[in-house]
Amino acid sequence: MEKATDILAQLFGMSALRYFLIAGIPFALFYFLFPARLRRFKIQQRLAGKKDFFREIWYSMQTTLVLGLIGFAVLFTPLGEYTRVYRNMHDYPLWYIPVSVILSLIIHDTYFYWMHRLLHHPRLFSRAHLVHHRSVNPSPWASYSFHLLEAIAEGAVLIVIVLILPMHGVAVLWFTTVAFAINVYGHLGYEIAPKWLRHTVLFEVLNTSVHHNLHHSRFKGNYGLYFRVWDRLMGTEHPDYVKEYDRVQAQRFGKSRAS
Repeated sequence: MEKATDILAQLFGMSALRYFLIAGIPFALFYFLFPARLRRFKIQQRLAGKKDFFREIWYSMQTTLVLGLIGFAVLFTPLGEYTRVYRNMHDYPLWYIPVSVILSLIIHDTYFYWMHRLLHHPRLFSRAHLVHHRSVNPSPWASYSFHLLEAIAEGAVLIVIVLILPMHGVAVLWFTTVAFAINVYGHLGYEIAPKWLRHTVLFEVLNTSVHHNLHHSRFKGNYGLYFRVWDRLMGTEHPDYVKEYDRVQAQRFGKSRAS
């Protein structure tokens, strides 16, 4: 069996590569290659600076290491004996793999909402969550830009999930990748949701880039990660969200075409 340090190095390397690909490609498109052409998609018209980007990448690499350690603990240490991670693909029907990914996202959203609200307690905010909120105008690089304590709290959701939900290793990989991709969308700084979304049931349930961007610019409300459900149930959705979303869509499509 490979040495623990080698496995951890591989996990960190793969996670770092995923970070730079999934966050880097949209960053290159929206912030470097076509910023003028895509300006109408921009949520906040002001621009973040290079210092912000480098700070976000630095903290994100720290978070990537923490997440790698947690993943290593779940998959390659005796902790795995207490989880419900299974290695034989046929222990459950193949259709269960995508279902388990969806269920893990639902669990994650609930975990994140309450953890996020807790991090906004004045004592915890100044000691940990403030690092993430230094990105008042977030970019894709901000997706993992967390204080060490927040990185641990963020990553601990994987332990919670695999303790209560049977998941194959492939499903764990899908979950972490899909979760990160949605996180990048939330921090993109641009709204790319299709025009048709606005008048569907999906709009009432799913978060958008505007939804999370408003949390960064106003600091309160919109604590959910993937869904609007908990914010709406608990009365914490920002009252200006729908109006702000409509403003950005009107900016993208024109007032007559956005409605």
